[in-house]
Amino acid sequence: YNDNFMNGVVRPELERYAEELGVELDMVDSEGDQAKLNDQVDVFIDKGVDVLAINLVDPAAAKNIIDKAKAADIPLILFNKEATEDGVMDTYDKVWYVGTDSAEAGIIQGEMMVADWQANTDWDLNDDGVLDYVLLKGEPGHPDAEARTVEAVKAFVDAGITVNELAIQASPTWSTADAKNTMDAWLTATFADDIELVICNNDGMAFGAIQALDAVSKKIPVYGLDALQQALTMIGDGDLTGTVLHDGQAVARATIDLAINAALGNDILEGTDYELDHSSTKAVRIPFVPITYSNYLDYLD
Repeated sequence: YNDNFMNGVVRPELERYAEELGVELDMVDSEGDQAKLNDQVDVFIDKGVDVLAINLVDPAAAKNIIDKAKAADIPLILFNKEATEDGVMDTYDKVWYVGTDSAEAGIIQGEMMVADWQANTDWDLNDDGVLDYVLLKGEPGHPDAEARTVEAVKAFVDAGITVNELAIQASPTWSTADAKNTMDAWLTATFADDIELVICNNDGMAFGAIQALDAVSKKIPVYGLDALQQALTMIGDGDLTGTVLHDGQAVARATIDLAINAALGNDILEGTDYELDHSSTKAVRIPFVPITYSNYLDYLD
């Protein structure tokens, strides 16, 4: 529950939608501890639940959770964090994934930043044609953090823009506080005056970066990702330059819809408009949407 996106967007919609559909939802917090999650899954299995819906702590640990569900013959919906081990989803016929394409978020964020950089020549502070950036990465090893980092920067390279990474920080969390501490340090570093762009792999870290910039009265373009309501407000106020809608409400609803079908033994997509990923019969992907000042009001509230 100590995550802006999960606790502020996904969790309340899971609770609301489950109540709307008459689903008995027993939700627990693993507090970032995969061993604790493993124990909680054992408890749920002992209770005889009809279906498991799991946001993995460690995507590399998916096999252990899948093996537990398979041994108990309980359907399993993994959501938000996708298993990273190749082929592990194919070891059980009653496991599916609901989430996003990790690379797509970085691609969309990157394309948005490229367009803005090209349209705002004054962002090139030293007028050398090189983009000097810092990047707040997020949880190391998380597939979203890794893919977003690669694709966001690749967009500039693909557009023929020379980039210079001044600093990158893989935080133990996605938190605002950790990001602020990192940005505070960067703003006292020798390269502080060279920073032309701040790339953040989620909105929570963008909030921390902006807090640090505000503290020294410095204005630099900052981009986030998730489109939290606070982020949209900050775009309207001119504090955040852009973000990408990670539709946590849609993830929550799809998780519940698939869980119901799995528990009842229906076709996994029965009664829904979802589609399975073209490259996998195991995944439902929720698309991302770029958000800037031009369209933020469409998504506010």
